[in-house]
Amino acid sequence: MKIPVRDGVLLTADLYRPDTAGEVPVLIRRTPYGKAGSPGGASVDGLRLVRSGYALLVQDVRGRFASGGTFEPYWNEARDGADTVAWAVRQPWCDGSAGLFGRSYEGMAALLAAAERPPGLRAVAPHVAGSGFDEGWTRQGGALQLGFLLYWVLYDLLLDGAGLSGPELAEVAGAVDRIDELYRDPDAAADLLDRLAPYYREWLAHPTGHPYWKRAAPRDAYAEIDIPVLNLTGWYDLFLAGALENYRGIREQGVETRLVVGPWSHCVTGGTFPQRRYGLAADEQRLDVTGLHLDHFDRHLRGRPAAGPAPEPVRLFLTGADEWRAFPDWPVPGTDAYVLHLDGRRLVAGPAPEAPGSDVIRHDPADPVPTAGGATALPGQFTGGDCGPLDQREVERRDDVLCFTGAPLTAPLTVVGDTVLTVYVTPDAAGADVTGKLVDVWPDGRAELLCDGIHRLAPQPAEPVPGATPDPDPKADTGPDPVPDTVPGPGAGGAPAPGRPTEVTVRLGAIGHVFRTGHRVRLEVAAGNTPRFDVHPRVVAHHTVHHGGAHPSHLLLPRLAGG
Repeated sequence: MKIPVRDGVLLTADLYRPDTAGEVPVLIRRTPYGKAGSPGGASVDGLRLVRSGYALLVQDVRGRFASGGTFEPYWNEARDGADTVAWAVRQPWCDGSAGLFGRSYEGMAALLAAAERPPGLRAVAPHVAGSGFDEGWTRQGGALQLGFLLYWVLYDLLLDGAGLSGPELAEVAGAVDRIDELYRDPDAAADLLDRLAPYYREWLAHPTGHPYWKRAAPRDAYAEIDIPVLNLTGWYDLFLAGALENYRGIREQGVETRLVVGPWSHCVTGGTFPQRRYGLAADEQRLDVTGLHLDHFDRHLRGRPAAGPAPEPVRLFLTGADEWRAFPDWPVPGTDAYVLHLDGRRLVAGPAPEAPGSDVIRHDPADPVPTAGGATALPGQFTGGDCGPLDQREVERRDDVLCFTGAPLTAPLTVVGDTVLTVYVTPDAAGADVTGKLVDVWPDGRAELLCDGIHRLAPQPAEPVPGATPDPDPKADTGPDPVPDTVPGPGAGGAPAPGRPTEVTVRLGAIGHVFRTGHRVRLEVAAGNTPRFDVHPRVVAHHTVHHGGAHPSHLLLPRLAGG
């Protein structure tokens, strides 16, 4: 069926209805990936929704597959989604109530539409959805999320819904096949992307926080989202921080909000990675994600009370213990700040060490520190080979990776919340990336990655040379600025003072993890994580990491009292 939106564009959708002549509520999933697939998407049994008495409307977003208009990622989803809801609740088969749901792109599109407050919308269920299209999607800590972003844009062009054929389609397929080469030289894809995905250059041209991004930022519209939200995400999902921000930001408005976090990556949902199994309870299907959706929509579209006592707002799978736990909120109440200081190559609790120390890291753009798991979405994502809790020992053998390790634990250590590294760095004048990884070291030596982050420092300003010609007037009109390779944003440091240590905050990410007795806490510090993030700087550089004395570099872990 064709659904008109406010500017006259027709969006195509498929409708699934229960075998009844009565009016029923409608659930809407809007997707850029084609409505012809599984009607509920990758995680939800759409036909079970229909058998449970809901109409299910699955729509191709603007400019994709059978829908009209031009596709620009996220730019039209707020208005188009709101118009689709308004149209659906007016249909004779609908009882006037609607819900929105979907994974990834679909989930953030649902939140954007919810902020428009269309009539009849009663609840929304975003799954692995971000909180904005800039920080956390395009960039993190000021660095470009190159591995995910370039692959997503290219692979997306291969879909039938992108409308390419002949030589153009072959050209994109060739680019996908040589993605590793393009990760090393992203500029080699510039001509292709300028012709077929011009929005990619726009993303590079606008820093995080620029007004350009507000059109696609749920985080800027929390005050407008006034309906209950069920957030689902994974500890190794690249949009985890955004999902947690969505939970907190909407809940702070006084809106009923729930959060479920499992041991999943963006595409690995069974709780089984090549090097780690979390057990059957970790599987999305065993958890019954479809059932969670039904419970959410039954309560808020049909007014049906939940069977048994109301569930806690937050449900987390604690890795290490490998079990589900319920909590009253996020951040989880009852945690304290457990601080581990960098001391030599050790992590030590207690006061900061008095003796100063330092280590120099050499950054070589021709041989950057490689990505090894974590919250990635790289070409191997569908098998899980390039994401999640991978063993870090091979990376740790490199001489450009610093490892700081705690003593074997004499009792379990439960960490639930956002982990943060504060480290003092004297960066190279060309700029620096400071990366950190939190690792659980098993008694047999396995170094299991839990989370990681990055913070980009801009190049240092050049020292003025006596007698040199001054820079041009910055207010003079010299024509358009060149498009930068990357642009620092919030979380990316400005230029530090030349030759001086600067305090750097690296947000490593959120975890819910139990370090077991005999295990050790390890922190890795390096100057890159490629291709997850783009290489910076593009010249050989040397950075000094300081610890102890006047530079108390430390790791902060939110420790749960009583485990």
